[in-house]
Amino acid sequence: MRIFDTHAHYDDEKFAEDRADVLYALHHAGVECIIDPGCDMQSSYTAQSLAADFDFVYFAAGIHPEELDAIPEDYLAQLTSLAGDSKCVAIGEIGLDYYWDSSRKELQKQIFREQLELARELGKPVIIHDREAHGDSFEIVNSFWKEKNPAGSPGVFHCYSGSAEMAEELLKRGWYLGFDGPVTYKNARKTLEVLEITPPDRILIETDSPYLSPVPMRGKRNDSGNLVYVIQKIAEIKGLTPEETAELTFENAKRLFFRSL
Repeated sequence: MRIFDTHAHYDDEKFAEDRADVLYALHHAGVECIIDPGCDMQSSYTAQSLAADFDFVYFAAGIHPEELDAIPEDYLAQLTSLAGDSKCVAIGEIGLDYYWDSSRKELQKQIFREQLELARELGKPVIIHDREAHGDSFEIVNSFWKEKNPAGSPGVFHCYSGSAEMAEELLKRGWYLGFDGPVTYKNARKTLEVLEITPPDRILIETDSPYLSPVPMRGKRNDSGNLVYVIQKIAEIKGLTPEETAELTFENAKRLFFRSL
């Protein structure tokens, strides 16, 4: 069974002491590809370095909505340079987060729009962070891609947490939806409703490592090895085998992220 973790922060300090050992062990166990998305300029450069050091690691570059305090004036130029790297597969993690910061909504929207425009200019898919900002997130991405993108999907809504109704609209427009550890939680009713209506060819699997560990690993540092629990849950809901689920999500990730390489 080969696995593609489309969202994992191995640049995080929680992996500082054993990062290389963890990554090599995961690859040996069947995690064939990993995408490490940046959250600010520093983490984007660190993710780039990891991708250079490990042939199975790729990266994305972007400014997360929680990281508004240290954005350099030339951040778009720096992101453009990073996107020129042969292992940069997306612009991300970008978006809106009204859970942690609802006081600077307009600034969040501005930075989000600027990065969406950059991604469109560069022909890169985007990795969207949307937390308690579903209406504004949909309105903004819809203003960029009002119809299904004939050149390929605009990107993925990472750790999708919106409604099934919004998911239907995103799916019509060619978006992928990312599913993580929360799909295994007892209170995952809404997430499972979304999973039920998501076609198999639009599902991506993620860990958001070191966060969002699935059951039965909650409370522990997450890593890509725990995707087996996410795969098992998705397989159960979609009436597939775990092997089929791993393979189809692997191919989905390749189709989205490797088109720009």
